[in-house]
Amino acid sequence: MTSSIDLAVIGGSGLYKFPGLENTSRQSVDTPYGPASGDVVIGDFAGRRIAFLARHGESHTLPPHRVNYRANLWALQHLGARRVIGVNAVGGIRADMGPRVIVIPDQVIDYTHGRYTSFCDVEGAGVKHIDFSEPYTASLRTALIGAAHRAGVAVIDGGCYGATQGPRLETRAEIARMKRDGCDLVGMTGMPEACLARELELDYACLALVANFAAGCGDEAEISIEEIFAHLAAATAQVPPILAELLKT
Repeated sequence: MTSSIDLAVIGGSGLYKFPGLENTSRQSVDTPYGPASGDVVIGDFAGRRIAFLARHGESHTLPPHRVNYRANLWALQHLGARRVIGVNAVGGIRADMGPRVIVIPDQVIDYTHGRYTSFCDVEGAGVKHIDFSEPYTASLRTALIGAAHRAGVAVIDGGCYGATQGPRLETRAEIARMKRDGCDLVGMTGMPEACLARELELDYACLALVANFAAGCGDEAEISIEEIFAHLAAATAQVPPILAELLKT
């Protein structure tokens, strides 16, 4: 299927509907990999057509390890998307990546297990060895950083996203290991989304919204879910102006 979709956005925790989306229609896509997280909502934003999909479902019913990442990416491509922005809630490991900070990472370490990580994992599919040395599309990252600057939104350029299984938060020891490994952020949904987008030859980049410091990295004795969602709400409010500028390019 072809479409005039200019950008697809996959919303993470706290972003279940895209603010300001007008003239919307809902598309339910049958995929070879089962159901996507929900309907894809297509509409007008900043004078362009975008597709929006809530990664966890619009009522946040899907935990990170149960998201059908293959169906989500396939559905967006089927509807005509060629550029995809993944919006991900994360924890900060690096000292300058505290709550409400927005990061555009450039590397990934995958600690997940038991997820379908490739479209090759079906009977009769060919084996495809993608180059994943740079997991995010450089040109889209550059455009996203420039869009944030034009929108007046501070972002950090670069950082390593460590993807964990979830849905539980990590132990202090696990975060200490991830820090030794070179991770700057920790999240639960960055993989296999990024590598599946690469297999489909989609341009893909991540807007990582820091909801909290990871275990042992901040002053808090205990991480409060209420505080996490308050920080997420503040960071999420910065996403539409960034994407409005991105759509000008």
